[in-house]
Amino acid sequence: MDEKKITEREGIEIITSMIARTRERYVGDGNILLMWGYLTVIVTVLVWITLVSTQNPAWNWLWFLIPVVGGIATPIMSRKQQMKSGVKSYTDKLTSKIWTTVGVASAVAVLCCLGFALFKGINCWLMMFLFPVIVIPVVEMAQGFIVKENSLVFGGAIGLAIGLFMTCCVVGKVVLYHYWALPLFIVAFICMMIIPGHIINHKKKSQR
Repeated sequence: MDEKKITEREGIEIITSMIARTRERYVGDGNILLMWGYLTVIVTVLVWITLVSTQNPAWNWLWFLIPVVGGIATPIMSRKQQMKSGVKSYTDKLTSKIWTTVGVASAVAVLCCLGFALFKGINCWLMMFLFPVIVIPVVEMAQGFIVKENSLVFGGAIGLAIGLFMTCCVVGKVVLYHYWALPLFIVAFICMMIIPGHIINHKKKSQR
């Protein structure tokens, strides 16, 4: 049997088609972005209010609501989305692996902080405040380039700028007081997830 060689034009068309299909499926995942965005903002506001009203740092444990609730909701929402969209393409799988890597890195970071706290009595939890506004924006921008969604690119860029600013503050020994650091954190997630999530869902509705 003669093998059919794919021309350069056909190869570009195949890749473009894969990206288009992935983008179409990812557009439906605007709800997942919104879930993580609103979840993070709500928990941040809750932590902010409790810290201001009680001055008790124990309320920082509320941060764990984000990975617990988000970790449970995401697979459920992803499964429903996959049932609607059908078979995954290579680009879909690549996207999934990228975000899985972020999840694994987050878990390792938490374990490192716990290890330092339990065995050395060293408080490293500030790293977990900076981690989401450094790693997630980079991955989101990469995702935006893959699916050609500018709202993800620009939203991620704003989130990264905020993350780098706060990192410079930490390195320069500027205290991240909750009255301005937490609002910046909220702005980052609004730009990274809530605004792009609504834009993506709006585009999905306009295509129907």
